[in-house]
Amino acid sequence: MEKILVIGAAGQLGSELTRSLADQFGSEQVIATDLNESAKSKFDFCRFEVLDVMDKDRLRNLVKNESVTQIYHLAAVLSAVGEKKPLFAWELNMDSLLHVLELAREFNLNKVYWPSSIAVFGPNTPKINTPQYCVKEPNTIYGISKQAGERWCEYYFQKYNVDVRSLRYPGLIGYKSLPGGGTTDYAVDIYHKALAGEKFDCFLREDSSLPMMYMPDAIKATLDLMNAPRESVKIRSSYNLAAMNFTPKESYESILKHIPDFKIEYNPDFRQAIADSWPDSIDDSRAREDWGWNHDYDLAAMTKDILENLPNFKF
Repeated sequence: MEKILVIGAAGQLGSELTRSLADQFGSEQVIATDLNESAKSKFDFCRFEVLDVMDKDRLRNLVKNESVTQIYHLAAVLSAVGEKKPLFAWELNMDSLLHVLELAREFNLNKVYWPSSIAVFGPNTPKINTPQYCVKEPNTIYGISKQAGERWCEYYFQKYNVDVRSLRYPGLIGYKSLPGGGTTDYAVDIYHKALAGEKFDCFLREDSSLPMMYMPDAIKATLDLMNAPRESVKIRSSYNLAAMNFTPKESYESILKHIPDFKIEYNPDFRQAIADSWPDSIDDSRAREDWGWNHDYDLAAMTKDILENLPNFKF
């Protein structure tokens, strides 16, 4: 039987992905871990352990003693936070990935999942329908670490046969966790402000188009990739992934259809330069061809779902 270790389980992606993994493999087969002990309350459906991913010995003991067969490594310093603490972000993002890859090699783990991001692209990347293979010159520490991580993942697959799989997520939007320090997090926070009857102060320009994805689609893509036959996973750096593209103005207008009195102001800050370096849209045809990826939600469907469900969600 598979034994799943989720690192950084309390984050925006991890909190929802961990529950889906427990649904698939059984609660007793999943161990959720996070640096913060207070995160335990999120995981009443599976076992929880406090883990600092930089503690190599603690991580190794968990993998060995629990007979772990798969690791989902989600812990990272995100884009906006990374620009404030670049050396810390590089150390955590890179060293933690190498710890996991080395454990996968040592213990011959069945699979490893590690998320990449559209942050690997840069100002010289084609911005419209950004292809799978193109120039990547990221200008944020988050993007640089993700680009380097992709190369390490492919290296460990080619040299050591580690079955590591990865997706380049666009901006992820969900209502089951609070914003976590990413440049696309305005598209999460805007719904909270709308429902609270507050004016939204947007840190990007109204016309900043970015690739986005609703969390149920991100979970679906991750599980589809990880459940795909090994021979179907033909890209071992990271797959482009896409669903929808929209601007802050379009996001605001989708909410106005439900909350007509909602107000917004645009006050771009340092995150605008980060957004400007990223693509407007993504070509994810390889994911669709290789393992059958297909998204379910567009902007209108996502907005309707969030506004219906967020008021009843308890943090």
